[in-house]
Amino acid sequence: MSTSHKNNLNTDQSRAVKHLGGPLLVLAGAGSGKTRIITERISNLISEHNVRPFNILAVTFTNKAANEMKERVYRLAQKEAKNVWIGTFHSTCLRILKRDINKLDGYNRNFIIYDDGDQLKLIKDCMGRLNIGDKLVSPKSARSQIDGAKNKTIGPNDPELREYDKHVQRIYSLYEEELRKSNALDFGDLLHLTVKLLEKNPDVLESYQNQFQYILVDEYQDTNHVQYKIVEMLSRKHRNIFVVGDDNQSIYGWRGADIKNILNFEKDFTDAKIIKLEQNYRSTQTILDAANKLITHNKNRHEKNLHTKNDVGDLINYYEASDDRDEAKHISSQIVNLKKTSDYTYKDIAVFFRTNTQSRLIEEELLQKSIPYKMVGGTEFYKRKEIKDILAFLKVVVNPSDEISLKRIINVPPRGIGNVTINNIDEITRDRGVSFYEAIQIALKEKSISNSVLIKIDRLNKLLTKLIEFPEKDDIVGLINHVLHKTKYLDMLEKEEERRENIGEIINLAVEFQKEREEPTLNDFLDSVSLASDLDNYSENSDQVTLMTLHSAKGLEFPVVFIVGMEENLLPHFNSTINGQVEEERRLFYVGITRAKEKVYLAGAARRMVFGKQQGSIPSRFISELPEELINLETRKFEGSYQSKKAKRSSTITTSIPTRNYQDTGRYKVGQKIVHSAFGEGLIKKVEGSGDDAKVTIFFPSVGGHKKIIASYLEN
Repeated sequence: MSTSHKNNLNTDQSRAVKHLGGPLLVLAGAGSGKTRIITERISNLISEHNVRPFNILAVTFTNKAANEMKERVYRLAQKEAKNVWIGTFHSTCLRILKRDINKLDGYNRNFIIYDDGDQLKLIKDCMGRLNIGDKLVSPKSARSQIDGAKNKTIGPNDPELREYDKHVQRIYSLYEEELRKSNALDFGDLLHLTVKLLEKNPDVLESYQNQFQYILVDEYQDTNHVQYKIVEMLSRKHRNIFVVGDDNQSIYGWRGADIKNILNFEKDFTDAKIIKLEQNYRSTQTILDAANKLITHNKNRHEKNLHTKNDVGDLINYYEASDDRDEAKHISSQIVNLKKTSDYTYKDIAVFFRTNTQSRLIEEELLQKSIPYKMVGGTEFYKRKEIKDILAFLKVVVNPSDEISLKRIINVPPRGIGNVTINNIDEITRDRGVSFYEAIQIALKEKSISNSVLIKIDRLNKLLTKLIEFPEKDDIVGLINHVLHKTKYLDMLEKEEERRENIGEIINLAVEFQKEREEPTLNDFLDSVSLASDLDNYSENSDQVTLMTLHSAKGLEFPVVFIVGMEENLLPHFNSTINGQVEEERRLFYVGITRAKEKVYLAGAARRMVFGKQQGSIPSRFISELPEELINLETRKFEGSYQSKKAKRSSTITTSIPTRNYQDTGRYKVGQKIVHSAFGEGLIKKVEGSGDDAKVTIFFPSVGGHKKIIASYLEN
């Protein structure tokens, strides 16, 4: 492939960068430099075609990716690039709503954002008021269904909501009322309400269509319906829509991403052009050959064949352990060996797993061998109690109507206000149709509760007044210190040094925020914190082995990658198997392999501890889908091992996948009760198709929701 000497781009990258008008889909394989072509294209539009930066919108999925994009664009286009809109979908929609949300009934610009914890608390409160118990629907299931509805732009009064659980319909309706009363949005609202705003206000839509003459979307394969709708609406006028993605790396279907958005791009934009980026700059050819062969087993994909000028590289190592402890020992031993026999540092090494629960034994073995490691995705900083407490105080200062935040700190530090008092105030909010904060004022004025409680409520109200009336609210550091001083919060943490240090860290964050912003405001600070995640702070600098789930690994790369739990029902995961989502699981494994630059180690266990019992397992079907000649097979000679049950062979790998054959194709009927090995008793609600491939929708009280299961995987 020839190279453009000017920008050191290969031919296909250069074609993508120089594309000017009309829709373009860039199918960018793993490690093919997709972020670079987006930033180079923005620079090209500004420098070569005199496009005003203000007329360019670039959206991606993580703050980390958005910040990297900004830095690269600023280096290329310097000062001019400051006016390019670059951000995540959520941060972009937040900017739009901060300008124009007041054009929607019941909302104003001073809104705050609830995280998933706040959202769950409000849902639980709504369920309590509606007398809907956890056995009818779990709060997490209700939250998931509400989020799913918003991702499809379905509101609580839309006819399409009939498809959802009837209890969730009632919860959703009350939940939305309470959000509006508190002048709060959840993450789904940032996108859902943006669509609503643009649909109901043609003048607002037209102004943004005029502004965004060139729209660039990164990771297009991860867009859901509402994100697709936003992009389609904004690009409708100028049609200069430039999307980059890889259908082979679409791994977020479980949270609403729709792979059809990238697969159907040519149908949605009939004049679209397609450019494929197939040259990989990251991995060895062996890794790419394995990944290429693996992904051919997926039917729903664009054809791509990754290649590289890098070395051929080492074979992929596959180890079948006797059990999960043996698997963990093997991984730690291999890391020790790599350190002794090569130049690899600990930070060059990553261990990926399908679920967080797999990390415990690995962590124990790493500790035993004194191998430093960091776990990505543990207890997130912004979800720690002390951080949420301080942020709740700040949210109440901005928006006293925020009921969830006010209830969170009503007795923090302890001031003798219990559930009985809170229930009394709740009654006033319902009877008078006012906010919780206003109900406190009414209770004090009318003296409608006992004197002993009134004294405590009066003290709380005076404290809140001192906080709300702080003269320099946009001096965020000063305000946090004011909160700590007036509440005596640090006194409560006198003997908890780590939590006190976390408070110090939130102050450090505020200091940095005030330095970075020309005109920092408390609202902006709270917005930035609401959109933050721990993965944004992932650092490659500390010399530690990285442990993370395969989903978290997207967008990262390491010289050496371990992928553990290569077993049926773990990878692919049981839930995905019964729901017919094996292709997404295969893409997840593909993502894991293609994170590696030089070495890939796979491991699985013949037995694994599950709920206190050793259970047998068989190797993942994905092992048999890799080219045999690229695998170095290591199998322990233990009794009952996968190898001992087979005739001797060299490096041949065959995986036998169990299937169940049912002669009675009509054995499952609506209204029938069944017992499932994982979910317990269930009631069949719908049957689609017949035979082993029939899709059976079942309501399981144990999980508070419905599962769609392929008939051949049902046990009765």
